[in-house]
Order: sequence, then C-alpha cells, then structure tokens
Amino acid sequence: CGRGPGGCQGGRTDMALRCAASLAAGRHPRGPRREGTVRWSSAAKASAVKINEKASREKILTLESMNPQVKAVEYAVRGPIVLKAGEIEKELRKGIKKPFTEVIKANIGDAHAMGQRPITFLRQVVALCTYPNLLDSPSFPEDAKKRARRILQGCGGNSLGSYTASQGINCIREDVASYIERRDGGVPADPDNIYLTTGASDGISAILKILISGGGKSRTGVMIPIPQYPLYSAAISELDAIQVNYYLDEENCWALNVNELRRALNEAKAYCNPKVLCIINPGNPTGQVQNRKCIEDVIHFAWEEKLFLLADEVYQDNVYSEGCQFHSFKKILYEMGPEYYNNVELASFHSTSKGYMGECGYRGGYMEVINLHPEIKGQLVKLLSVRLCPPVSGQAAMDIVVNPPVPGEESYAQFIKEKESVLNNLAKKAKLTEDMFNKIPGVHCNPLQGAMYAFPRIFIPSKAIEEAKAHKMAPDMFYCMKLLEETGICVVPGSGFGQREGTYHFRMTILPPVEKLKILLEKVKDFHIKFLEKYA
Repeated sequence: CGRGPGGCQGGRTDMALRCAASLAAGRHPRGPRREGTVRWSSAAKASAVKINEKASREKILTLESMNPQVKAVEYAVRGPIVLKAGEIEKELRKGIKKPFTEVIKANIGDAHAMGQRPITFLRQVVALCTYPNLLDSPSFPEDAKKRARRILQGCGGNSLGSYTASQGINCIREDVASYIERRDGGVPADPDNIYLTTGASDGISAILKILISGGGKSRTGVMIPIPQYPLYSAAISELDAIQVNYYLDEENCWALNVNELRRALNEAKAYCNPKVLCIINPGNPTGQVQNRKCIEDVIHFAWEEKLFLLADEVYQDNVYSEGCQFHSFKKILYEMGPEYYNNVELASFHSTSKGYMGECGYRGGYMEVINLHPEIKGQLVKLLSVRLCPPVSGQAAMDIVVNPPVPGEESYAQFIKEKESVLNNLAKKAKLTEDMFNKIPGVHCNPLQGAMYAFPRIFIPSKAIEEAKAHKMAPDMFYCMKLLEETGICVVPGSGFGQREGTYHFRMTILPPVEKLKILLEKVKDFHIKFLEKYA
C-alpha cells in the first residue's frame, strides 16, 4: 500500500485520485485495457469522480472577494465595444460573412496602427542604443550616433538593458529641462523637477496616488473635465478618491469656464475635500485648445482655492486651427508673477505617444513637478522607485522628442519634412472630419482645434433610446454597437467619457489615412441616416 503522511489510507486516497484523473482523461488507471481486463463498475467510477471533486476547492480570488476599487474601474477606450470588435475580427478570419470586410478601429489614438510612418531619426537613435554595434555602420548619420552615445553613457554598462535611476537617465532629464526652456521662451526648468515616466499615464497615476488621503468628508476630491479622458475616472476609482465633475461648454467650442469650476468646487465641499484640479489641453476627447486668458483664469482659481494643478499637455504639438496656439501652464504661471509662480503647485505631463511621433508602444513620457514640498519630493521618488524605472527604450525615445535634429545637422532636413508632413496631414483630416460630420442630419461637430479626435454630438430618436433601455445599454453605446455590427467601424460612446444628461456623442480618431477616413465618414453618414429612418 502507499506510504506517506496518511499511511495506508493516504495511499489509497492518492491512488483513487490518480485513477479519477485517468478516468477524466479517458484512460484506464493501470494503462491500456487489454482483452480480459475487468471493466470499472459505474459505482467505482462515480466514487472516483466524487473523490476528485472533493480534492478541488473554492477559488480564493472571486468577483466577491476581489478589490472592490479595481472592480469599479472602467476604461471605455478599451471597453465592451472594443471586445466586440475583436470578436467580429475573429469571425471575419473564419470566413463568416459580414456587410463589411474589415473592422476599422477608430476608437484609440494609435497612430502607427493606423498607418502613420515612424519618424526616421527617432528610430535610428533607438536602434543604435538597442544594438550599439551599429555605431560603426556608415548607414547611420553622425548626429544620430552622437545622441545614442550620450544616452548609452548614461546607462549602466553602456547598455539599454540596465536599470536606470528611478527618476530616469540624468542626461535625458537635462534634455527635457532644456526643451521646456526653449518651448517656454526661456522660463527656467530644473532637471531635478523632471521625472521620466512610462507614458504620461504613469506620471498622472503616481501624482494622484501621493495626493489622495483622508476619509469621509475629508476624502480627497479630484476635479476633472467632462468629457474627460477615462484614465482619470479609472485612476480615481482605483484609488477610492472622489470624482468631482466640471462641465466643458459644448455651445462655446468646449471652452472651460471658471464659473463652472467654482460651481463644481462649492458643491463638492459638502461631501469631500477638493484639492486637485485636472486640465487637458489640447482637449481629449473634445479637441479644444485653451487660450491664454482661460489659462490665466484657471491658474488664479487654483491659487485662490489652494488646488494642486495637473496639466495634461500630451497633445501640445497637435494644434491645427488658425488663431489657436498652445500655451503651457508652466509658462503662463511664470509670467503671472512670483506670487503665483512660487506658490501654485503644478505637475505637467508629456509623452512620446501623441504629437507627430505617435510612438505609443515605447511608453515614453515625462512629468515636471514644481513647487513640491521638499519632503514630498522624497516621498514621490520613493513611490516611483517601487516600479524601479521606466522602460529605458522609452526614455531614449523621449530624448529624441525633446532633443531633435537642429538646423545645421545632417538629419534636420529629413526630420523637419517628416514632422511637418504628419502635422499638416492631421490638420487636413481634422478639417475634413469636421466638415463631413456637419453635413450629416442630426450630427453636430465642433471645430477640431487640436489633438486627434472628433467628438460629434448625435441625435438619437426616442424609439432607439427605448430599445437601448430594453437591452440595458446607454443609448450611445447602443448606437455605437449598431454602427460596429453594420459597418465594422469601432468608435467609443460618449458615455465612456462623460457628457451632459440628455446629450449623446461618440469619440472617433482622425488618424486613418485620408482616403480611408473619407470612406469611414461616408459609412458613418449612411448608417446615421438609416438609423434615423428606422427609429424615427
């Protein structure tokens, strides 16, 4: 009999379990059954299965036992509509017939996935850093080699495969500081206030983690624009903070009104402690570009109400409309004088993922944090050190964004040609999208001043709203799901970003190539007209 902690009885149990496993797999427990071998009785089989069932136990981690804050997180950009798009793609690959031949994923700002070509110089430098043997190749320009050598000298063992300091490679933080000074017309920037991050999202989440505290009515409130980028609501849910909505003015091209900020703040004081104000400029999903006066008003409001400012500026290169210009919060803060510049706490964010680069996959980014309490600075570095360091290839990519070729260098002409081509193309597509949407009955689209999305308002008839309720869907989710199923176009319902009660929108990227974008917009037009006819 079997020996072990359970003695003979333990041996029999082990043997029974092995037999049960063999039965479940369709095998005889003692090998292939030969002619004349006694068959297992039904009772013996049932007994073996019963023992096997006893051996399994309930899962420790279930929907009931998991972290409720994680369960509360929603991220519409990759939500149910995108999962459905994935299912449809699988069906198309299997040859299942649809009214379309491909799914067009217009739900996310993933430039390269939509066909945008990488910036040659950026890829050259990252390639040289990744495989330094290429530094001897005559195929690479000297200005790219110079930058690669400098980055590698900042890496342990001259290798991109080594860990870096938690704040990032020092020479890259120096380049970020120099970039900010150039961008802001000489406003000083300290490399010690620069933190390299895993995309902008990592920096935003880190700052929110360190800001949120208290319980009950003293729990931290975070003011966010509505519509907003769902990263903010997701991070607030995960951290169990209080989301405080302020509404952008759709009738005034999604402008930010300080009176609306004050309304939201005063109402929130009844149930939380609002101490963080988030701004997205240029806007996502709304595409507005804030003017100087608006930024001054926001900074004064933050100073007056003692709010910590978060300025999400990842689309700072994406400004298209005439008369619009990107102004950084840091620059305006400085120009408002020492009373503001020495007191208002500000974290601003940038990324390799957007702009003209579109390098989403490298996960490169930075944040600059000014007027942080010296002791909190140490706490922030400690928090960032838990994830060791941002991806080093992403740090290298970020360096090229802030330290591109300059006039007189051999790569400058090609670099500037590629950069301007991308931005000019985006400006053309922004105007095309706005114009075509505004020709569709029941659709209104504000000017796409910046960023890389349209956020049109759509009319949904009451019959469609009732049918959506019957399917337990938000009306714009119902609309977007129908659009996906009938045309293969994947967009994100406005309810995933937030919107005023009784209004409906969707967000669509303008990144597809021009000809494909025209086809996409025509399909949306045809669908919307049929949708109105069906539910009128």
